Amino acid sequence: MLGHIALHGKFDLRLQATGDLHIDAHHCIEDIAICLGKAIDAALGSRSGIQRMGAAYVPMDEALARVVIDLSGRPYAVIQADFNTPIMGQMPTDLVAHALETLAAHGLMNLHAEVLYGRNDHHKAEALFKAFGRALAQAVALDPGRQGIPSTKGTLTE
Repeated sequence: MLGHIALHGKFDLRLQATGDLHIDAHHCIEDIAICLGKAIDAALGSRSGIQRMGAAYVPMDEALARVVIDLSGRPYAVIQADFNTPIMGQMPTDLVAHALETLAAHGLMNLHAEVLYGRNDHHKAEALFKAFGRALAQAVALDPGRQGIPSTKGTLTE
C-alpha cells in the first residue's frame, strides 16, 4: 500500500523496517506511518508556495474511494472505511484507518478518507491509498500564482 502512495504521490520512497512482527503488525505499521508523516512535514518546511489542498477519487474495480487533504498544519483525520474481513494478507484491516490517522497526525494535515463503496477489502484499501497519494501530490504541488504561505494567518505550522 505504501508503494501506491509513493507512485501516485509522485515521490520516491525507500523503506527498511524491523519490528515485533512475530507478535503482530500493529507497531511496525504505526511506526512507518509516524515516520512517513514526519518526513512529509519536514519536506514541506514552511509550506510556502504549495497548493495546500488536494482531492482525489480513485476506483479500483468495484470499489471507489475519496481522499481530501489540507496541509493546514492542524492534524485531524476522519476515516470512513468498513471492511468485511479481519486481515488482508499480513495487514489487519483495522490498521488501514489507524495508519491514515497516524500519518495525518504526524504529517500535520487534515485528512478525510472514505470508501464510498466496494466489496473486496483489498480493492477498498488499495483505492484509499492510491487516492491518498494523488491528493497529496496535488496538495504539495507548487502553485505558480502564489507566493508565500497559503493562509490568511501567514502560517500553516502553528
